[in-house]
Amino acid sequence: MLTGKKAVIFDMDGSLVDSMWIWPEVDRIFMDRYSLTPPATFHKDIEGMSYTETARYFVDTFRMERTVEQVMQEWRDMTVRLYSTEVFPKPGAVEFLDEMKRRGIFLGIATSNDRVIADAALNARALMPYFDSVRTSCEVAAGKPAPDVYLKVAEDLGVEPSECLVFEDVPNGILAGKNAGMEVCAVDDAFSRPLEAEKKRLADYFIRDFYDIPEQTYERCGKEK
Repeated sequence: MLTGKKAVIFDMDGSLVDSMWIWPEVDRIFMDRYSLTPPATFHKDIEGMSYTETARYFVDTFRMERTVEQVMQEWRDMTVRLYSTEVFPKPGAVEFLDEMKRRGIFLGIATSNDRVIADAALNARALMPYFDSVRTSCEVAAGKPAPDVYLKVAEDLGVEPSECLVFEDVPNGILAGKNAGMEVCAVDDAFSRPLEAEKKRLADYFIRDFYDIPEQTYERCGKEK
């Protein structure tokens, strides 16, 4: 899986950290607050959207009398504390990060989340020092499944897309990595478990957690001399 790879790029929510459980509750509270009724396609509509794109979706779909930035700030106020105190790495993730750093593999984050929230999550668990690049989809032209955020991280790292391995937990994220010309390993997550068959079909690899990665994989990886 890591043969020939110089960089590993992670989606954050549901892939590197166990945080997807936060957002259904945030959506419920927010919709109750403004008496909003989601369309039947709500979850599929917003899958992979950047934080900004999702806020714009809310404003446009529900014709809210609030700005995109106001919606984004309200979500930040609701979630930063949770990300700082209740979000933890996926099983085996820290050990995997340690091994990649030891082997000289570049590490990046390509998240659809807000930068303030991403920083809160990574700093709270002392994960930020592992990463050579952290980018959000709000910093590029289009969110996932567009490849933009993954290509931006690869550019930051100075590696070719073909030299990157991506870890993703939802179909549109997997497609973003594939559209960038990268190999993708799908990660199991309770939130997207009903989509497991689709994830396996789209991705090159699938793991339940980072302990699933065979030890011999570590022996084959590393920067080319």
